[in-house]
Amino acid sequence: MGIQGYLLDLDGTVYLGERLIPGADRAIAELRRRGRRIVFLSNKPLHSRADYAEKLTRLGVRASEDDVIHSSYVMARYLARERPGARVYAIGEPPLLAELEAAGLELSGDPERIEFVVAAFDRTCTWDKLNTAFQAIRRGARFVATNPDPTCPVEGGEIPDAAAVIAALEATTGKKVEAVVGKPSPHTVRAALERLELPADRVAMVGDRLGTDILMARRAGLVGILTLSGVTRPEELDWADVKPDYVIASLAELPDLDARLARD
Repeated sequence: MGIQGYLLDLDGTVYLGERLIPGADRAIAELRRRGRRIVFLSNKPLHSRADYAEKLTRLGVRASEDDVIHSSYVMARYLARERPGARVYAIGEPPLLAELEAAGLELSGDPERIEFVVAAFDRTCTWDKLNTAFQAIRRGARFVATNPDPTCPVEGGEIPDAAAVIAALEATTGKKVEAVVGKPSPHTVRAALERLELPADRVAMVGDRLGTDILMARRAGLVGILTLSGVTRPEELDWADVKPDYVIASLAELPDLDARLARD
């Protein structure tokens, strides 16, 4: 039966910034023509799922909001199941806050009332935000995070990601983050497999990071396909603890690999 569904990372895999990875649009269209189910995954909580779908469509890859799962969505789902209506403080940008509110969670800036502190990728992070989170955690709030990424790939290099916020709170509060729900977390895997309606052994994860995309595939029993169009360099595979099942230069090569997998 081969692979019937693909989880595709976005930054560094489908596009870099506002530039589509060459051939990604044609590769995705061909996989869909073959009947493969596709869900796009992102650890970046800076945009809504609708925003991601609009960007993909604008770049030439047809997508709807339901085709996208990101760490904000997984976090909102996680917290709503842990404690419906919980009072939450997030170091994050407006799209994350909107996702939390849409899940019925209450946003609060009162350290005495906050039940969960969410650390996320936040380009507007300030001392005041860190202090509110610090005070809440010191008063017993649970400490969770959207994603573990140290950096985010952008055109021309990388920028600091959520790991910077997590590290600051861990260093100041003396508390370790309780749960990180984005890739490679099983919380993201469950959400993605539910969307695909496929078992893990019929799904491949395609991404540019060994420590999130490929590690998640290994832990969950997915086929792990590393693309070299993002942050991972070929020489890193020589000493990496986490190894992919397959390596491709870019998404443009995925239809050929898919054909091989169908024959195996």
